[in-house]
Amino acid sequence: MDEHKENIQGKDVNVKMSKETEDGKTKPCSRIQPDEENAPQTSQSNGDFSHPVYKEIAVANGHINRMSKDELRIKLAELKLDTRGVKDVMKKRLKNHYKKQKLLQSAAEGGPTDTYYDYICVVDFEATCEEDNPSDFLHEIIEFPMVLINTHTLQIVDTFQAYVKPEVNPQLSDFCVKLTGITQQTVDEADPFPEVLQRVVEWLQERELGTRYKYAILTDGAWDMSKFLNIQCRISRIRYPQFAKKWINIRKSYCNFYKVPRTQTKLSTMLEKLGMKYEGRPHCGLDDSRNIARIAIHMLQDGCQLRVNERMHGGQLLSVPSSAPVEGAPPPRNPGSRD
Repeated sequence: MDEHKENIQGKDVNVKMSKETEDGKTKPCSRIQPDEENAPQTSQSNGDFSHPVYKEIAVANGHINRMSKDELRIKLAELKLDTRGVKDVMKKRLKNHYKKQKLLQSAAEGGPTDTYYDYICVVDFEATCEEDNPSDFLHEIIEFPMVLINTHTLQIVDTFQAYVKPEVNPQLSDFCVKLTGITQQTVDEADPFPEVLQRVVEWLQERELGTRYKYAILTDGAWDMSKFLNIQCRISRIRYPQFAKKWINIRKSYCNFYKVPRTQTKLSTMLEKLGMKYEGRPHCGLDDSRNIARIAIHMLQDGCQLRVNERMHGGQLLSVPSSAPVEGAPPPRNPGSRD
């Protein structure tokens, strides 16, 4: 729901936004979180970065920085790596190939490693909307999709999709139907949100996420969790689910990793810069989620350490600093009632 999210970003929806997003203006990535992928993590002490492997990585990076676009493409082809994308993307891909190889070799010898989650669960809601959303419009979730990525195989291994019956505005606008492709009959026959959320929890539990396997939620921007889910829980009179209180905002991760401005982190732009095209129907929640997952997999292949970078606390959207401990989402549980 990329364009629609852009349209409502600055709207007042009873969610207090942190300074980085409250004015809705584009800001350079360094103002959000500086160089996340290179910043020392708490799982690694500062002393770890004096390990000789990091000097070897720095030397390789310097050599790659001096390579032309054609040289980069030739070297990537020799290594049987993806040769698509702009020069900066190819440069990053080659650097992180060598970094990964060096760290794997070092780990076998007892050196540092860089792994976080077993699975990443991509979520991209579709919600009720109008062409010109009034400032007090309550966006209700009408599609709840999830796409599960195995971070070890770098494959999409499972999907979930459920439609939701809206409560406050049960009649979809013509604009919403045209944008999302979701018909009035579809939502009329769907379950209300609390029942859908229960199915979501059961789906996650069946896959032993948060118990046997470490996982994290990933979204395309902050709106899915900080606005859509937050508003929906208020409407449905249920508490905000604990497992969704922290997530990976792939837009932040993308702009920090590839060193691009936030204006280049729309879904279509990220795909294009990585040499890919959108597959499916735009604004279908499941198709959007699949394409976001493709970007996440590409970033992991390029060596990005996707990690939680946003959270909800007391109704506010906050950043998670790169110095914070890396934690997976808790075991999924059904939230209690607000009553």
